Amino acid sequence: MKSSALAACGLAALLAFSSGAASAKGCIKGAAVGAVAGHYAGHHAVIGAVGGCFAGRHLAKTKAAEQKAALQRADQGSTVHAGTLQTTAPAH
Repeated sequence: MKSSALAACGLAALLAFSSGAASAKGCIKGAAVGAVAGHYAGHHAVIGAVGGCFAGRHLAKTKAAEQKAALQRADQGSTVHAGTLQTTAPAH
């Protein structure tokens, strides 16, 4: 039992430190939440941390993709409306 817990902890540490900044951030936050939830669900904090790491990375990637898509939509909207601006002076 201890060897599997040690292996799971090692896997979580490997994932946290080998990925990019956004992925590591999601992994660390998810691992913290998963560890607490796993502890209260029957003293399975390590298993909860590993699961939380995977979930946190997934949520961080999804959020980053949504932000990127929103920025692309905003850029497309500004270029479409830029051609419709009035270029003549208003009449007095």
